[in-house]
Amino acid sequence: MKKVIVIGSGFSSLSSACYLAKSGYDVTVMEKNEQPGGRARQWKKDGFTFDMGPTWYWMPDIFENFFADFGKKTSDYYALKRLDPSYRVYFGEKDFMDLPVGRDKIEALFENLEKGSAKKLEKFLASAKKTYNVTVNEMVHIPGNSPLELISPDTIKNFGLFIISVRQQVRSMFRHPHIRNVLEFPVLFLGAKPGNIPAFYNFMNYADLELGTWYPSGGMYSVVDAMQKLALELGVKFNYNCEVERIEVEDGKTSGVVAGGKNESDIVVSGADYHHTEQLLDANLRGYSESYWNKKVFAPSALIFFLGINKKLENMIHHTLFFDAEFDRHAEAIYDVKRWPDKPLFYVSCASKTDLSSAPDACENVTILVPVAPGIEDNPETRKKYFTKVIDRMENLTNQTIKEHVILERSYCISDFEKDYHSYKGNAYGLANTLSQTAFLRPKIRSRKVNNLYFAGQLTVPGPGVPPCIISGKIVSMEILKDHPVE
Repeated sequence: MKKVIVIGSGFSSLSSACYLAKSGYDVTVMEKNEQPGGRARQWKKDGFTFDMGPTWYWMPDIFENFFADFGKKTSDYYALKRLDPSYRVYFGEKDFMDLPVGRDKIEALFENLEKGSAKKLEKFLASAKKTYNVTVNEMVHIPGNSPLELISPDTIKNFGLFIISVRQQVRSMFRHPHIRNVLEFPVLFLGAKPGNIPAFYNFMNYADLELGTWYPSGGMYSVVDAMQKLALELGVKFNYNCEVERIEVEDGKTSGVVAGGKNESDIVVSGADYHHTEQLLDANLRGYSESYWNKKVFAPSALIFFLGINKKLENMIHHTLFFDAEFDRHAEAIYDVKRWPDKPLFYVSCASKTDLSSAPDACENVTILVPVAPGIEDNPETRKKYFTKVIDRMENLTNQTIKEHVILERSYCISDFEKDYHSYKGNAYGLANTLSQTAFLRPKIRSRKVNNLYFAGQLTVPGPGVPPCIISGKIVSMEILKDHPVE
């Protein structure tokens, strides 16, 4: 039986481990930290339970498809609740929008803001549904080996959506700034400005407005826990607090890894940071140079605050976006100038609005996320300054006191991403899905110089986000099966 070592235990690693074990490989996962999940770890303290990474559950069909590949359902492991409203967006004081469930309600909401927008939304979402079906059924599963993979009747038919941006498409159809902000927001999950992402990615709007926002019982870590349980059922072995120090290479191919001692294997799959993984090889065996990585457009990093609040908060729901700042100025700071934004946009998750078990009685579990540029200076003074900025705005916009009720506080930023995940420049979400960084233009899933070494996760195909990372694990596993059939 061929032995496979999987580095890391994030979504792509867990996915690849499951598929490889099912196919008949002997799989061992080596995780640097004390629990599975990678960036999707969990933190518990004083009765509060926080998802340290992703908090949005979108594209439920992707999760169902994953478990169905093993004869399972998500309901075998966790319960799902659709959030209604999906989320709230604050545009200013006493100026907010709740995104309801149901096309009729959304169209009425838009029509109230801009006459004629309901019909336009119907047309826009029809396009988004088509690109969603093409993407989920076809494009996200390509391994990125050749540009020819992108050529199909469906992609040719939608070619026009590759030459204009999401922003151009949205703003050619809608005038009201609130509608524009809501329709441009979902592509932020792909790690780039709406003006830099092809309109083909409008499928994210279908995921948002049609497929909806869900909450898995116990939080996003329940998905990690479910995938680990499935992996264990399939015979995968897990080693925690086990940092890989080196990838061993003999006669041009991997022979295992050094993690405390030599661990032999026929194949190595890394779901860890791609750049860091290559640092575990001799310099002449690395497929990409430092200048290559330095020129890439990375998705933002994040300044995150995990807060325990000793009262119930008003005027907030599970997911709340604070878009009272100018988006373009924030984007210029983090994407172009690469500095701390003066007046940042930010997002707040209050899981205890849905899940009472995430906080003690009469308390709230609050996570605040501020997108920031990767690689900028991160220090305690800056974190404190931005904590005050966002809390003051939260208090003003939601008309309540918050700061004096904080009984638990933890911050997490660039230096933590670097320390905990060896993340390149402390990025939180990998490479942005710009046109020049799509499909075959992303770092390859096969090492360019070392045989039997493969990569999965947000820095390779299909790209950033939880569903793409789960699919990435399947892609790399299918490619391994082609290269190394089980005897």
